[in-house]
Amino acid sequence: MGRQNWAATWTTTGDAYYRLADLNIGKGVFDVATDAWLCALTAFEVARRLVADDNRDSADVSAKVEAGVQRFALALGHKVESLQITCGDQIELSAYCLPAGTPHLCGPAVICVSSEEENRATLLGRLLPVVIGRGMSVLVVSHEDIANQSRGESEILLSHCLDHLSARPDVDSNRIAVYGDGLSAALATDFAAYDSRVAAAVCDAGIWNWTRTRGSIGWMTSTQDDADKDVVAACRSRLARQLNCPILVVAGGRGIVSVSEAIKLQADCMAASVDLDLAVPQIIQGAPGGEVDNFVTSDDNIFRWLEKKLTRAAAA
Repeated sequence: MGRQNWAATWTTTGDAYYRLADLNIGKGVFDVATDAWLCALTAFEVARRLVADDNRDSADVSAKVEAGVQRFALALGHKVESLQITCGDQIELSAYCLPAGTPHLCGPAVICVSSEEENRATLLGRLLPVVIGRGMSVLVVSHEDIANQSRGESEILLSHCLDHLSARPDVDSNRIAVYGDGLSAALATDFAAYDSRVAAAVCDAGIWNWTRTRGSIGWMTSTQDDADKDVVAACRSRLARQLNCPILVVAGGRGIVSVSEAIKLQADCMAASVDLDLAVPQIIQGAPGGEVDNFVTSDDNIFRWLEKKLTRAAAA
């Protein structure tokens, strides 16, 4: 009940910021209105994380976020493009694209794949406060649309997304990254290994598949893993070494990567001269109903890392 009360408080806060944004749009104070709108989207994301997924309030909050993304684009001139990307003869992939706002200047771009718990509108609503003003475009797609394909198809779909961005006059084709949230971190790893054009990847670096494989072998053989440490390290970092770009692994929180496994992988990659960084989200302890990860600081850290790596790619 305490968690529900906090969710209601944050929803009310988001509604208040929406009204403030509308008020300032009427006055023509668009910068203040933009700030208020972004605060509203953040408040709704906090509320969404506090309510259970099967709760009716969760759907209501998600609807507010989706409506807010569209209203934000229409009222404040930040053009959120709703796209249908053709991927072969019979497949079209729905996506949102937020251009950097500099049509005459080629800037970096990031393909963002939502977690299994989110759709593309929800992820874009969460990321808008982070990406506005960074000078990078984002293309946002849903985990469900990418993951629900036959083996190997997810990489092809994401390659078509990269093709779309590469063809845009406002995107530098040499500075396109991928960011996979939640289970999509594993999809981002497979894509970065498949397509050498990826300039940076926020992904799981193969930990998800490594953990599943190791667990399956242990279950089938009913033996402890006493393999040579060097062999284990080589297997653990095998997929990461196939990625020809800088890697950021987000461990802990709502992600699929455990902190202990990520630390082991980072040590292995350092020994193999693989450019891999580790980020651990701040967890807010003692929150109503359990711990909550601080997505605001986590998203900011991720995009600061992307900004740094894609800037270096421009200089290379």
